[in-house]
Amino acid sequence: MSESTILILGGTAEAIKLASQLQAPGRRVISSLAGRTLAPAKIVGEMRVGGFGGSRGLAEYLKNENVTLLVDATHPFATQISDNAIFAATDSKVTFVRLERPAWREKPGDKWTLVDTLEQAAEAIPPKARVLLALGKQHIAAFSKRNSVHFVVRMIDPPETPLDLVDFELELSKPGSVESETSFLTIKRITHIVCRNSGGEASYAKIKAARDLGIPVIMIERPRRPQVYTLPDVESVIGFVGKTLNSLGT
Repeated sequence: MSESTILILGGTAEAIKLASQLQAPGRRVISSLAGRTLAPAKIVGEMRVGGFGGSRGLAEYLKNENVTLLVDATHPFATQISDNAIFAATDSKVTFVRLERPAWREKPGDKWTLVDTLEQAAEAIPPKARVLLALGKQHIAAFSKRNSVHFVVRMIDPPETPLDLVDFELELSKPGSVESETSFLTIKRITHIVCRNSGGEASYAKIKAARDLGIPVIMIERPRRPQVYTLPDVESVIGFVGKTLNSLGT
């Protein structure tokens, strides 16, 4: 039985878990990260950091590394790398699967305003609001023209350049438990939250805390994606990988 090579496009908790659980004799597991986080969590197996040079660069990498199977386990909003992955897998004739955690669903007590874009989210914020911006640093620019809003910007790493916001404070921290998020929202006197529908458990606590406190959430919906074979969790992908490698005799 020949060695198989699995490339995981990561950056999510699911990708880290997947890399650990796919380790097995005769398998080479490579995790690829974009490199946006200064101190990423420890990942089992090989790791590479940085871009591929677009879809054709990724296709070339798949060929050069003899990749057997490509798993796209990136963030639900990481559209560019996902589109590149679809092209590269098709071009290289590499088996492809997308791991995408289910989106959050509105529950009784939630006060969601659904929008499609960052710009629509910025427009939906009422004047004199105190807003928790639970977004990545690359998604702040759309809010730069709002001069009647106080933003609390939460990030894991400090931004490389000053944030282009009129009135804000920077909070360097990770999402916490429902209790800690409730305390945070209360202390900061947050009246609204702006976030993307990332799904998963890691950052859901703020949604539950907002529900309990009656705080409205401006929820940016997921972008429409190409129809590809998609599984909702790590366990499903592990089963798919096992069946695929067995069928290929690797």
